[in-house]
Amino acid sequence: MNIAVILAGGVGNRVGAGIPKQFVEVLGKPVLVYTIEAFQNHSEIDAIEVVCVKSHIEYMKDLVDKYSLTKVKWITEGGAEFQDSVLNGINNLSSVCSKDDIVLVHFGASPFIEADIITDAIRVCRQKGNAISTTPFYLLSGVKDDDKKSSRWIDRDTIACMSTPHAFKYGYIKDIYDRAIETGIINEVEPHTTTLMYKMSQTIYFSKGSQVNIKITTKEDLDLFEGYLLMKQNRANRS
Repeated sequence: MNIAVILAGGVGNRVGAGIPKQFVEVLGKPVLVYTIEAFQNHSEIDAIEVVCVKSHIEYMKDLVDKYSLTKVKWITEGGAEFQDSVLNGINNLSSVCSKDDIVLVHFGASPFIEADIITDAIRVCRQKGNAISTTPFYLLSGVKDDDKKSSRWIDRDTIACMSTPHAFKYGYIKDIYDRAIETGIINEVEPHTTTLMYKMSQTIYFSKGSQVNIKITTKEDLDLFEGYLLMKQNRANRS
């Protein structure tokens, strides 16, 4: 079984919309619905869990009905940080997942996700036990000495840019979090699964990524997504 765990537990203040950014509407539909639909429409996804900010759980239920998101089987309360929300989602699935089932953790505010990225995450995870959607780093960059200068460059060929989905066999990710909590390591790293994996000396396997597959963080990102949708509509109308 392949389950998508969609993280919608954040507030997203930097968008400045007055509501959590994943619920901002673009062309009349919430960003989060576009994200869920990508997994809803993927043939290899069997079920979806939404980890939702508490204030919008009832609204999320309404969206599931309104947009016929039939693969959404669970809506779970989100946590204060990314890691808390992932933990809530993983623990909520303990009674339905076997150790070899695959969970794909994805940001609800990352609606640019395409089917081939989901497909490759499942493929690599099935072979390796985990898969992180990754792209090369194309920009020239330097290490910040302070806010106004840099005296050291970064070799971009050594940099991997990681995004979501993060795919894991359920037994693997459950064990990672159980050991991290037991040892206290979970409190020593930034609140992301990948940093926790590095801290615990785990190997991260790369799956297909895309520079388009960004997480919406600012109002400008919302504008980009609207333009992206209009471009796809125009292409569909021409075909």
